[in-house]
Amino acid sequence: MLKAVILIGGPQKGTRFRPLSFEVPKPLFPVAGVPMIQHHIEACAQVPGMQEILLIGFYQPDEPLTQFLETAQQEFNLPVRYLQEFAPLGTGGGLYHFRDQILAGGPEAFFVLNADVCSDFPLNAMLDAHRRQRHPFLLLGTTANRTQSLNYGCIVENPQTHEVLHYVEKPSTFISDIINCGIYLFSPEALKPLRDVFQRNQQDRQLEDSPGLWPGAGTIRLEQDVFSALAGQGQIYVYLTDGIWSQIKSAGSALYASRLYLGRYEFTHPERLAKHTPGGPQIRGPLFCF
Repeated sequence: MLKAVILIGGPQKGTRFRPLSFEVPKPLFPVAGVPMIQHHIEACAQVPGMQEILLIGFYQPDEPLTQFLETAQQEFNLPVRYLQEFAPLGTGGGLYHFRDQILAGGPEAFFVLNADVCSDFPLNAMLDAHRRQRHPFLLLGTTANRTQSLNYGCIVENPQTHEVLHYVEKPSTFISDIINCGIYLFSPEALKPLRDVFQRNQQDRQLEDSPGLWPGAGTIRLEQDVFSALAGQGQIYVYLTDGIWSQIKSAGSALYASRLYLGRYEFTHPERLAKHTPGGPQIRGPLFCF
């Protein structure tokens, strides 16, 4: 049994996506004709054994999000639920906070996907790799040029075993041309290092004059607090893909992601493409020729 978690962030994030995100929450912004996270849900629903998809974020569960969840459940015949964080908890804090709901039912493993990425989502291939060599963390990686790599989490791998030996988030100098795609497959035991980070935050940052927990103790950054710390300890591995991938951080990058998805629609969703039919949309050539 498998589950999937999609990290959708919150309204305080994605400022580079404004003004588009003023009217529509960024995770629901249309990319190639459908809401951004529908691409994620479609990919997860195609994995055999998928039992539940959880969205974790800091958005208010307003009408557009609620309606989208209801439609997704009907279309994919899967439970799709939204778990709202009490505060922004980083890329790992929500996983730890909602650990009981993620682990309910005893999943073999669970996918974790950042909402703001475009990909062909090779989830079945990642699952096959995980089952051949089980470890707590499996990261999806791809290659970038030296300049581009500085904008992402960089991975140094053992080329024979694909173990992650070194991980640096947005390094100041070149580390590796392998970058983190923000798509993961975790075993249940992957939550133990998150617990360790939470407890360390609680001890290090607890206010002396406060009897309760400092709210920041729940904030966990997967990239810096977990991947960087555990690299080289036999717990993190990378699966390399040569498929499509990009981040969706701005309006311009949303256009590029649409182009990537549309290029695949001929094979994956031909029904979404315009056709020459009487009374239907017309496909026209360029208005000007040079």
